[in-house]
Amino acid sequence: MAAEERQTTSEKKAKPIFCELSANDLEPEITKIESLCVECGKNGITRLLLTKIPHYKDVILMSFECEHCGYQNNEIQNGGKIAEKGVKITLQVATQQDLNRIMVKSDYTSICIPHLDFEIPAQSQKGEITTIEGIINRSIRALEQDQSRRREEFPDTAIEIDLFISKLHALKVLDEPFTIIFQDISGNSYVENPKAPIKDTQCNITYFKRTKEQNCILGIYLDNEDALLKPIQEGEYTLEQIEGEVLSFPTNCPDCNSPCETNMKLTNIPHFKEIVIMATLCESCGHRTNEVKSGGGIEPQGVRIEVTITGKEDFTRDLLKSETCDMEIPELELEVGPAALGGRFTTVEGIITAIKEQLSSSTAFTGDSSDLETGKRMKTFIAHLEEILDGQREVTLILNDPAGNSYVQSLSDDGPDDRLKIIKYDRSFEQNEELGLNDMKVENY
Repeated sequence: MAAEERQTTSEKKAKPIFCELSANDLEPEITKIESLCVECGKNGITRLLLTKIPHYKDVILMSFECEHCGYQNNEIQNGGKIAEKGVKITLQVATQQDLNRIMVKSDYTSICIPHLDFEIPAQSQKGEITTIEGIINRSIRALEQDQSRRREEFPDTAIEIDLFISKLHALKVLDEPFTIIFQDISGNSYVENPKAPIKDTQCNITYFKRTKEQNCILGIYLDNEDALLKPIQEGEYTLEQIEGEVLSFPTNCPDCNSPCETNMKLTNIPHFKEIVIMATLCESCGHRTNEVKSGGGIEPQGVRIEVTITGKEDFTRDLLKSETCDMEIPELELEVGPAALGGRFTTVEGIITAIKEQLSSSTAFTGDSSDLETGKRMKTFIAHLEEILDGQREVTLILNDPAGNSYVQSLSDDGPDDRLKIIKYDRSFEQNEELGLNDMKVENY
């Protein structure tokens, strides 16, 4: 890509992620290597920087520059492991602020604008940090690249492309709202929420289970799939044998990748079901993870649980949030996706405290990239959570689990009490798709 193409207004808007750091601050963290220039064939310099994007994850920024021909290129790659599921992000673009949203896309992200019947296939562009406007600008530049030659050789085609380019320009002036869809099988794409931590009503994020072919595209091969599906043989552990026992197995730390151990215990929640509690502690970096998984599979119906929090009595309720459960506090306009806190077995007070701690420690609000408005909004929001924990504010906590594996303890011996509402519902096709149930084969297996 030409040097002048990297200096568009929209791509400059992505700079605030680390723009307050000076070159001297970044220099010790930057790795420089010699690389071959694809334009002139001579050696240039590639600079690598590991950084963290607010609300997202660690990424590797790569910048190449050739001093011989002036060629420049910038790419972004995921600095962690591939996500367990793919992600689909549907954004309604209605204001200039939406055009300015920071967007992270991987190599495996396809982009679709249904309004124009326009699609950018996956793996046709390198991963990058840009904005919604930047994506439109890049598409315009790509279409304009050979227009002069087309006007001479294929004038009719050139007229059609000019007409389409004018439609892309109209998107930037927002003559009417439009929808843009990002689908990434690696699960490593992200669209900024300018109202964080308040729910982003214009952005819908869903996760899907990858197919075997999509796993192969990512280089994931499960050679032992057949072995995993074999029934338990005589002499192996059964659920009855391991219940109450703590089992350990080797794994790698998700932060530093050092060898460590995960402890696992099967336990039973009274009046509910069996669950598996998993805990990992890395002695190298001190990283801790606690995770809860259902021991009974997916329920026939989803469950929606509403608990009204009025005081200390409600804080003591046992609470199980599965890894497929969304949480919501309508009074604060707060919505927590299933991946934010993972699976947890705690209390109502514990889950609200976990939300507060995660927001308080987020670099998005405490780091150099945070702006005054975002910081102020976050302080106000955390103050509201503290009011709830102090019993000064009555709110409703809603757990919505399509897998039906979440639970809140009742304070009554005869079913739900007057401040607890449990509703079971039939899952939609989309929810079954996200859980991987639509393609599941259960007959003649």
